[in-house]
Amino acid sequence: MTPRGWALLTLAGLLAALVVAAALLVPWHRPPAPRADQLAALRDLPAEQVARSREFRAALRPGGWAGLALGLLVALVLGLTPLGARLVELAGRPFGDHWAARAALGGLAVLLVADLLTLPVAAWRQTILTRYGLSTQGWAGWAVDLLKSYAVSAVIGAVVLLGFYAVTRLAPRWWWALGAAGAAGLVVLLSFVLPVLVEPVFNRFTPMEQGPLRTELMAMAARDGVPVRDVLVADASRRTRAVNAYVSGLGPTRRVVVYDTLLREATPDEVTSVVAHELGHARDRDVATGTLTGALGAAAAVVALYLLGSAGPLLRLAGVEDIAEPRAFPLLIALVTAVGLVTAPAQALVSRRVEARADAHALALTGDPATFEAMQRRLAGVNLADPDPPRWEYLYSASHPSTVERMAAARAYAREAGR
Repeated sequence: MTPRGWALLTLAGLLAALVVAAALLVPWHRPPAPRADQLAALRDLPAEQVARSREFRAALRPGGWAGLALGLLVALVLGLTPLGARLVELAGRPFGDHWAARAALGGLAVLLVADLLTLPVAAWRQTILTRYGLSTQGWAGWAVDLLKSYAVSAVIGAVVLLGFYAVTRLAPRWWWALGAAGAAGLVVLLSFVLPVLVEPVFNRFTPMEQGPLRTELMAMAARDGVPVRDVLVADASRRTRAVNAYVSGLGPTRRVVVYDTLLREATPDEVTSVVAHELGHARDRDVATGTLTGALGAAAAVVALYLLGSAGPLLRLAGVEDIAEPRAFPLLIALVTAVGLVTAPAQALVSRRVEARADAHALALTGDPATFEAMQRRLAGVNLADPDPPRWEYLYSASHPSTVERMAAARAYAREAGR
């Protein structure tokens, strides 16, 4: 069998494994609360809060969709014309057109050009966040965070690019197999490394101070059977008023992170409700599930890129001879961008189901649906979330159930529990 035949067989196996993993690990059996309950919850929200949230989201919407369209356009222009290949050549020329220079510097140049061309949209978004009071960051702080993001991306990107193109040179016929294994391994590695090495670049984390709240949170985690290394407080207030909490890491690196804004805005019981939701992610191994599906998806993507990228018409459009050469990197980016936009609704659906399960866990763990509903009201109000967003937008990109879905779920739990 030829390498292409083996690649087709491998891709089929990876996609089958991904489907099986999704079928077994994603809680598909949790449909949203009845629409009538959601509408009842919406009517109970303050009209001025709903109006302001919708005004804010309407102000953000044009830039958000324009950013997606512009990002796709830039990727297609660089990847499906010789412009991207030419840019890679120019980046490598000062270093004698060495393959490593083309791979690392050329690849980073393509990514930087794409980021710079879409930068006005990001800046416009920051003006909206500032206008509505959600951002507490000045332009200097925003620029510093942007440069930090570029620096982190450059370090990780350079290592990945050099590793990938070294493999294509060492195994020109079978690089897709080694690349798929490497991509899967990288996803797993980053799940451990990012919380420890990358998150502190953007926020300062301190252990939550000793007191009744910390004691309750650690006791709740122990009662839930979830091994948590620590409960940390992130200094999110230096850039935003938004409130949030999350679980990051796997095994020995797992920790619950609470925004300092949450501690300021919410009551202790509401903070406990949010952390109970995050413990649900840990209890159901959602990070591990995401890592597994991400690893399978990354491996499948590498094999699919090999198969798609070896098509003659695409190579001719990009002005390259082989998908495995550094000059073809813009073509890879174009394909990844297009596939990412197409698969976004499926990813959002999976995320919503996982988040709904974590909500159910929080309700069962705390047994306090009233506080859970109050917290959802607060989250929507402070974060200026549309409590009942347009259906088309919700289906395409919403990573969490809507506010009215979550409120209705709390009320359904209260009815079933007789509370």
